[in-house]
Amino acid sequence: MMIIHVDMDAFYASVEQRDQPDLMGKPVVVGGTAQQRGVVAAASYEARKFGIHSAMPSSRATRLCPDVIFIPMRMNYYREISDQIHEILLRYTPLVEPLSLDEAFLEVTDSTRLFGGSANIGKRIKNDILAELGLTASIGIASNKFLAKIASDLEKPDGFVQIPEPYQEFLDTLPVTRLWGVGNVASKKLTKIGIHTIADFRLTDEKVLEKTLGHRAQQLLRLANGVDDRKVIPEIEAKSISRETTFVTDIQDFRTLESSLMHLTEDVAARLRRKGMFTRTVGIKLRFANFRTITREKTHAESTNITQPIWKSAQNLLHNAIGGTKFRVRLIGVHLQSLVSEHEHNNSLFNRTELNQQSQVDSVVDSINERFGKSTVHRGIASDPSKN
Repeated sequence: MMIIHVDMDAFYASVEQRDQPDLMGKPVVVGGTAQQRGVVAAASYEARKFGIHSAMPSSRATRLCPDVIFIPMRMNYYREISDQIHEILLRYTPLVEPLSLDEAFLEVTDSTRLFGGSANIGKRIKNDILAELGLTASIGIASNKFLAKIASDLEKPDGFVQIPEPYQEFLDTLPVTRLWGVGNVASKKLTKIGIHTIADFRLTDEKVLEKTLGHRAQQLLRLANGVDDRKVIPEIEAKSISRETTFVTDIQDFRTLESSLMHLTEDVAARLRRKGMFTRTVGIKLRFANFRTITREKTHAESTNITQPIWKSAQNLLHNAIGGTKFRVRLIGVHLQSLVSEHEHNNSLFNRTELNQQSQVDSVVDSINERFGKSTVHRGIASDPSKN
């Protein structure tokens, strides 16, 4: 099996730099300004040199780089470009699994008969995206998802890395933080017992690892040995729609967390509408600094594909899960399940009236965003979800 991981380089910021050439080479942040109590949604590579990263409060980004340029988000525009990227990927294989607007896995084993080897397919994808969209993508190629994801991140931006077999020698030289799930906290624990590289981790007694990391040790050992059996699942076959984001630093501010959940919810709701589907079950996922992961779900009597009720449900779940408590969150996600087609959708008069009204709101908001690029106008976050 051959897997390609396509990861766009600083996607939102790169789009803005492409559309406004005077921004090229400058520190650009997509998101709300410090005066708006905004949060960094994306940072150009020039901004990242100052230590600016996604989910960082814009006030801190300004302190790190007083010359940083803030650009309001144009989420619907980014979605359109993401769709164009997706169309390019589908030229080479129907087995495309989007992870977010700016990255996807492709399974290209059978495609090599038509397009040559996997490396040739990866190069063609890079060239197509650059020639047609004026954007750069980093490509990782390997025999499974884990290795392909690592490969795409090694030479960013505009990277191209294929991990050859046997891959263990290559994998062993990498820092242990390359293992999914080894963040700052776990890394410090491992450093204390002399583990710095993947080789160090792989060769350490399993009992020692379990004592240090708990039940996660077994899965991490599989990854350290290059084992990842997950298949590429095309979105059309998926029984749910989900989106999640992992923060560079743990989030302890509820407003920041809520804002991130809002962006994720808007994305999955839009994807649901594009697929012509409706959902009855809304869920959230939270992973804390100690890697404890929880999910919360709510199944409703009626199905919907409009943003507001989906957001209200997700917001309530978040408030009920951690509202009013101290927390350190490293990952947040939202998922929609119990999907039904329009034919199966509950078409009661009340539901149809509500759907039409909310759809008009979504259409107006989408139009404003596309014209003016002000993502903050489309959804306000009430401190009490009951006030939505």
